[in-house]
Amino acid sequence: MHQALRWMLGGALLLALPACDANQVFEKNQELDKAVWTVQEKPTFEFDIQDTTQRYDVYFNIRNESMYGYYNLYVKHTLLNPSGQRVSQLLHQMLLMDPQTGEPRGQGSGDIFDHQFLALRNQRFSEPGVYKVVLEQYMRQDQLPGIMAVGVRVAKAAR
Repeated sequence: MHQALRWMLGGALLLALPACDANQVFEKNQELDKAVWTVQEKPTFEFDIQDTTQRYDVYFNIRNESMYGYYNLYVKHTLLNPSGQRVSQLLHQMLLMDPQTGEPRGQGSGDIFDHQFLALRNQRFSEPGVYKVVLEQYMRQDQLPGIMAVGVRVAKAAR
């Protein structure tokens, strides 16, 4: 399949996911150059929180090609408050493929798959303002081919 068509189809899938969610506060995805996530590349996502009484769920979006060489992906996140202070920092293991069968997980068609992982459940933001989430690939490999895009989604948690 032509590369441009693959990107358009994959983009349509990611755009279709949040279209009917009234609880969504923020969602943004960043494409990675040549579908390679380098160790030096640390995508940063900024979102505004005004309601500090509400709890939020924070998701990580991952788009990968079927040629990605592992069944999992380790990602470290750092969450910073409006003052720039670290609120949390955790290492997450995300299963992109079934470890036993190698079957891709997530939504997709052809050789592109989109995943959304609940990373922070019922997150409380103690002060209003702009928060930042920084994502780092933690696979101990300078260049990680097969990861096309990463993103963050923030939604109001169910009460």
